This record gives sequence, C-alpha cells and structure tokens, in this order.
Amino acid sequence: MHGGGALAVVGAVPGYSSEITFTVVMSCLMAASGGLIFGYDISITGGLTQMESFLQAFFPDILEKMNNAQQDEYCIFDSQVLTTFVSSLYLAGVFACLVAGHVTRKVGRRNSMLIGASLFFVGAVLNCAAVNIYMLVIGRILLGFAVGFTNQSAPVYLAEIAPARWRGAFTSIFHFFLNIGMFLADLVNYRANSIPVWGWRLSLGVGIVPAIIILIGAAFIPDSPNSLVLRGKVDEARASLRCIRGPSADVDVELKDIMHAAEEDSRYETGAFRRIVRREYRPHLVMAVAIPVFFELTGMIVVTIFTPLLFYTVGFTSQKAILGSIITDVVSLASIAVAAMAVDRYGRRSLFMLGGGILLVCLVGMAWIFGAQLGANGGKAMPRSYAVAVVALVCLFTAGFGVSWGPLKWIIPSEIFPLEVRSAGQGMSESISLLLTFVQTQSFLAMLCSFKYGAFAYNAGWVLLMTAFVAFFLPETKGVPIESMGTVWARHWYWKRFVKPAPAPVKQTDGPV
Repeated sequence: MHGGGALAVVGAVPGYSSEITFTVVMSCLMAASGGLIFGYDISITGGLTQMESFLQAFFPDILEKMNNAQQDEYCIFDSQVLTTFVSSLYLAGVFACLVAGHVTRKVGRRNSMLIGASLFFVGAVLNCAAVNIYMLVIGRILLGFAVGFTNQSAPVYLAEIAPARWRGAFTSIFHFFLNIGMFLADLVNYRANSIPVWGWRLSLGVGIVPAIIILIGAAFIPDSPNSLVLRGKVDEARASLRCIRGPSADVDVELKDIMHAAEEDSRYETGAFRRIVRREYRPHLVMAVAIPVFFELTGMIVVTIFTPLLFYTVGFTSQKAILGSIITDVVSLASIAVAAMAVDRYGRRSLFMLGGGILLVCLVGMAWIFGAQLGANGGKAMPRSYAVAVVALVCLFTAGFGVSWGPLKWIIPSEIFPLEVRSAGQGMSESISLLLTFVQTQSFLAMLCSFKYGAFAYNAGWVLLMTAFVAFFLPETKGVPIESMGTVWARHWYWKRFVKPAPAPVKQTDGPV
C-alpha cells in the first residue's frame, strides 16, 4: 500500500493543489450532475405512488383502498407490484455497479458517466411512453443501470480532481445535486398531480432533461488524471492536471505521486476485487461494507422515497403531502450547503456525531407519535397538531441527515481507497448500498403495515450503533491528499495492525517527471 508522501507537502504550496480553477469547478459541477438523475428517480416515484392518474392507470386496487374510510392507514400502499416498480431500479443498479467498476477502470470515469446518462435517457423515454406495468419496470431497470454507472464513477471523479483541502466540499456537491434532483421531482409531481389522466407521464418524461444535461456537459470535461495514468496515458494526465490545476501550476509533484500509485497497482496480478479482501486492505473492506450499510439503516432512503405516502398516512391530502416533500427538500438543500462549508473545517467525524444525535431524537419522536396517535392498528385519525409535529420531525431528521450521513456517504468511500482498489471499493460500496435500498423499498410498506410505529424504533437502534462505530473506527480524513491516505490508517489505534507502514514523507522536488 502506498503512502504518497510527496503530496503531503503539496497542499501547503500556494497556488498549487489549493487553487480552484474555472475548469475544476465546471468539471465538478458537471460530474455532480450525475446526482440529478439519482435524486430525480428517488423522489419522482414517491409522488407517483399516491398520484391518482398513475394509480388509476396501473394500480386501481390501491386507489380503491385510499378511498376506503375503514382501511388501516398503515397498510394503504402495501402492494408487492407497486414496490417492485419502485425497487426494480435499485436491483438493476446493484449489478450495474459491479460491472461499472471494471468498465470505469478500462474506459475512464468520464466515459462511464456518459454511458450512464445514455441509459437514463432511454429508460426515461420508455417510462414516459409506458402503456403497461411491464414497460414501467423495464424502463426502471434501464434507469437502474444508469444510476449504477453514474453513482460509481462520479464521486470518484470528483474526489480525484478536487484540490485536497477542498475535497470534502467538492465531493459533497454530488449529494447536493442529488437533492436538487429530488426537489425538481417534487415540483414536477406537485404540478402533474393536478393534471388528470396523463399527469404521471409528465413526471416520468421530465427525467429526460437531466440525462441530456450530463450527455452534453460530460463530453466537454477532462477525464481525471488518476484514471488516465492508470490506463497508461501519462501525457494526457499531465494535460488534464494543467487544465484543472491552472496553466501556471507545477503539476510534476502531483503527477509523480499518481504515477507511484499506478505503479503500485501494476505490481498486482490479481484483480482489484480479489485484492481488497487481503489483510492489508482490511480497513478499506470494512468501510466499503459498513458505510453503505449504515447509510441505508438510518431510515432516510425509505423516508425520502415514501415521504408523500408518510404525510398522506398522517392525514394530509395528496397535494399537501407532495407539498410537504417540497418543504423537506428545501431543508435538505440548506443542510447540505452547511455540511459543504463545515466538512473541511470541522472534519468528517464531528458531522457524523452531530447528525447521529439528531437522527436518534427524531426517530424516537416519530415512533412515539405514531404509536400514541395512530395506535397499533392504524384505526385512529391523527390530530392535526401531531400531524404537524410529524412534518417538523421529518424536516429535522432531513436536516440531521443532510449535515452528516447524506454527503459523507459519498465523500468517505470516494477518498479512502488506494488507487489500485479504488474502482473495486467504490463499486462494492455502491452495489451494497443499492442492494439494501432495493430490499428496503421492497419491504418498507409491508414493514410499516406489520411493525406499525416500531419501524421507526428499529432504525433508531441502528443509528445508535452506527454512531458508536464511527466514534471508534473511522479515522479523520479531512485535508489529507487522496494518494496519501495510507498514513491515516497507519496511525489509527486499531487499523494500524493491518496496514503496511507508510513510507517517510518525500520532500518536494522541482525536477520534471
């Protein structure tokens, strides 16, 4: 495992890796636009699944339950066909992530994003033109493959081209754009919900727009120098570095460090997925699994996807339920902006601790309100004051998630892996995340129907456990150059027993590569 000592001094050199050029800003914004398609997909389905025009066309039985005054409020949307429509995207994304790790390594981060955008365009067109549930599910599967490619490549691209001292802020832009996609989806749903018969087609069809943005924009940004060196294109990597660091920057030191990482990669005969299970990569393997698992078990994915259904369950009308989602989107965007400003100043661990405390309080509060006011059988009508309290708790929960697990889930996996296992680690992390999202979206409505308010208490227990895990086992990575991350693990009280000692720092030299 390489230590990358040369870069340790680069972050302190004025006008070098700390310089933010126009090209790097535009490249980061374009790569982060990959979050748009994922965010749009997450929220568009939450509004669709309680939209009358959509239910009338594909799920008339659920529409009938919504109009039944004797229906258990917890179980209105308990339908395996409906959840299959929602969750098929995430199952397809699991397989796409595993394939995308190899593809990204061979064709580069930028081209992988272009593949994802192309698949998303086709899937959105198919969904918009759907005349039966089969077309909807096939379209969702194509969208899932698109999400798998963009989620695997975009965060790594962002981490590799961002200056070390601003890497957390730049990588968090992906999550910010993801939430912009969610916000736009809820705005579209709010308008489409008032259009009879074909309103749902508008919701699904607008997904074409973010796909076109990525297809056009990604064609004009440089590939990451790390990816170019890994593919043997050293001259192109030097040009890419000069483009993103500025024409006056001395890029030789950074290029040497990247080449050292690539040389380390070339010494291995086995594939990256087989390497990452070796003892010296034990902390990376644990984090590749733990971060996405804990992210999913915060409960945010199901709360996000099913926010309109959650608000409908506590007594709001369909239109007001979507409006409630728009409010939480605004809260989420504001909290992510706060996280972007704080993550490189106060560090990753501090935000994890803050967010964990907020999430725990909110989940316990929601479990208590649902249990006391809807009852165990969902037969009670929730008083308006308590329904408003649920909205407030969801907003606070969203804020706590937005300053912690939301952006950090993308930041941590994109920066902790050595170059030789980076694609494999990111691909594994994203495939686990999407697999768990599939399981939760497929089971949450049934779980809400069976467990009632206990579903929130279940997630609260996990939040307590994951916060303790971060406190003991996740080292601080703020400000550390991406190819010098080995020193972080070598100094950790527990992980130092697994990793190889990092070499002594190398002083900066002026000679050309």
